[in-house]
Amino acid sequence: MRYITTTDDRPILRGIADHSWHARSACRDLSPAEADKLFFPLPRDHKAIAQAKSICGGCPVRKACFNSALEQGSKEGVWGGTTEKERRPWQAKLHARLDYERVRAAFLGRDVHLSTAEREAVTRHAYVRGWSPERLAHTLRLDLDYARDLMREAAHAVADRDRYWGLYGTAGDQDEDGTPAQDSGSNDETEDAEQDEAPAEEISPVARHIHTQALITALGKAA
Repeated sequence: MRYITTTDDRPILRGIADHSWHARSACRDLSPAEADKLFFPLPRDHKAIAQAKSICGGCPVRKACFNSALEQGSKEGVWGGTTEKERRPWQAKLHARLDYERVRAAFLGRDVHLSTAEREAVTRHAYVRGWSPERLAHTLRLDLDYARDLMREAAHAVADRDRYWGLYGTAGDQDEDGTPAQDSGSNDETEDAEQDEAPAEEISPVARHIHTQALITALGKAA
């Protein structure tokens, strides 16, 4: 009953239990025998495969058909204009798919198929927004204990992100206190010259109490 509405507006993304797109497919008027022949052809029946792809080319629900085949692991037949061999690379990397349209749909309450990367994105956003594990479990249709584990992992991921934010690739653009450095090439040359002229006895070991952030940034600038 989730997908029965009083209007003609259809959701952009297909829900897990939503098969209403079948009625809008271009192959809906084919007889079962003809459909089996075209969309489940023999391995070397290239003519049937080409004809099936031509039908899929003008199908309004081609994307939904393709996603359904990926999510269900359909290894036989032509789905969404692709054969099993053509879908194989997509199925291999399905867990790494990161479609923010699906992430947003999950926040809006849609029951959509999320990959591992998309579920991690939803969990991290939920943690940053201050969601409770109960709310995350309800949104993603998960067990409460599993939702708590995901929130715990998200907390560690966000903490690591904040701890090392800006250290890689941008450390040279910051001062030791984390503020952006001034763009002046002459100052850099003056500092290098002063360091070269400094007596060796003035260089002392780094004390343990020095802040780690400043130390790592300084090392990054030295590198």
